[in-house]
This record gives sequence, C-alpha cells and structure tokens, in this order.
Amino acid sequence: MEKEIFEKEIAMCKKLSKKNGGQCNWGECEKCGVIPLLHKLFYGKVYEKIDETKELKRTTLQ
Repeated sequence: MEKEIFEKEIAMCKKLSKKNGGQCNWGECEKCGVIPLLHKLFYGKVYEKIDETKELKRTTLQ
C-alpha cells in the first residue's frame, strides 16, 4: 500500500470517528478492523491481541 493511500484512509477514519462520536457508516470504531488492516497492509505488522488492537485504535484515532 502506498503511503498516500494509507494516510488518506487513516485521516478518513479519524474524521468520521470524531464527527460521529466513535462511529462511521461501517460501524463502531471500537469493533472495527479497518485500522489494524491498514497497518498490516502498510507496515506488514499483524495485530492479533485484543490489547494491541485497542491501543492501536486509540492512538490512531486521537
């Protein structure tokens, strides 16, 4: 995945999460797998543990 696409997708997640109080058209950010998937595609790292994904989402959506 190209850096530009990764950054646009993360920015969209942040914007929608803030605008809609932790939700977007796909569902609740807390239950969503988009951010871990984007990190997997861009960085090649897989986040499997619940604590890791929660922390990743929290830091990404700030």
